Amino acid sequence: MIKQLLLMLQKHPFNAQKRQKQSYSGKKKKHTIKTQVIIEKESKIIIATNFSLGKKHDFCLFKESKIPILKNTKLIVDNGYQGIQKIHSNVLIPKKKTKKNPLNKEQKHNNKLISKMRIIIENIFAILKKFKIITEKYRNRRKRFSLRFNLIASIYNLQL
Repeated sequence: MIKQLLLMLQKHPFNAQKRQKQSYSGKKKKHTIKTQVIIEKESKIIIATNFSLGKKHDFCLFKESKIPILKNTKLIVDNGYQGIQKIHSNVLIPKKKTKKNPLNKEQKHNNKLISKMRIIIENIFAILKKFKIITEKYRNRRKRFSLRFNLIASIYNLQL
């Protein structure tokens, strides 16, 4: 009986530490939960959400979500989704400048047009941030984050 308790105590801190390490983002220097939201532009309805622990690239989260998107659907994404053009052909993504290749006037104009289309999405994020689940430190169980965020998204959709 005592040996079993000792084994449980030895295993538990390691497993907890391993689970905690999964949600740690070295960039932000804290434990994070990544959220992906898919919104329909015309009706401004939140269609789908996806979540991941810790450091994960936006595009990797998109690939893992395996959300079916029709070929004729136009995607308007930010710079975190570099490489999505290989999967989906109808994508609007801002052009990045580099040290050696600054943007010309036409590319800057295209980036402004894309930003004007994305402002609708950013306004929806601002409305969701009023609920403080995204902006502040989430102090509850991580398993329930997706449930609570989906409830907030459905409240937003109901408001529309």
